Amino acid sequence: MTVKAAVGDQVIVRSRTVDSPVRDGEIVEVQGRDGEPPYLVRWGDGHTSLLFPGPDTQVQHVKAAPEGGS
Repeated sequence: MTVKAAVGDQVIVRSRTVDSPVRDGEIVEVQGRDGEPPYLVRWGDGHTSLLFPGPDTQVQHVKAAPEGGS
């Protein structure tokens, strides 16, 4: 199954070891076709890096706000 994401979606990367922290961030650019990886991610600590998601990665889709509404 291929991961699909959009700009603004949240990424959570869980560690494979118990003592390592969970990383979370926001997708700021989708570089693959049709929402496929790689993704440019701004992590919670402010750093930005290119992500090729593995099996320990979860994407939480953020719904877009309706047009013209508030």
